[in-house]
Amino acid sequence: MIKAVIFDFDGLILDTETAWFDSYREVLHEDYQFDLKLNEFVKCVGSDDTVLFDYLKENMTATLDVDSIKERVKNLHTAKISKEKAREGVEQCLVDAKEAGLQIALATSSKREWAVTHLTNLNLFSYFDFLVTQDDVEHIKPAPDLFLKAIEVLGIQPEEGLVFEDSLNGLIAAKKAQLTTIVIPNPVTEALPFENYHLKLSSMAEMRLSDILRTL
Repeated sequence: MIKAVIFDFDGLILDTETAWFDSYREVLHEDYQFDLKLNEFVKCVGSDDTVLFDYLKENMTATLDVDSIKERVKNLHTAKISKEKAREGVEQCLVDAKEAGLQIALATSSKREWAVTHLTNLNLFSYFDFLVTQDDVEHIKPAPDLFLKAIEVLGIQPEEGLVFEDSLNGLIAAKKAQLTTIVIPNPVTEALPFENYHLKLSSMAEMRLSDILRTL
């Protein structure tokens, strides 16, 4: 029986991923005349930017000013998401989880400050019983550490947890932790080769939590 739901943050609750891709693409095109392809950028979604910068260093002839790129991208990204709302159906799913008496946790590869700031701005912070972030583990997704820590703080067995994820790295991590996983891609991740998930939805608005639990 499901006793807790575990949410990813970036790309699932708030579509920060599309804004990150657009910001990187704009900066790299303006400063280096480099055309960043979505199929390369998406490899870092749900994890960190190490894979992205390794790819850029291997495929660009110019010497990269990594700090400058990151700073410009961060500023652009902040402007792009400043007025973004939570993805469709997210708050209703949180409400349904609370009303069902389920515990609610966040398991994100982002820093705690980032998650708290945006959850607060979205008026969603109060729904969460626990936040597990990169500050709490040694390895982020696709390693299972975040989900294993969430299982620990929730005090549940893996079969008692339900995960909502938007990225392939997140799905891989959840599978390693033996958690039931619902995949809800965003525009950046929708073409990824997801497999071995338990259910895939276009958004949280597609199916109420009670119907998801009955389906599982």
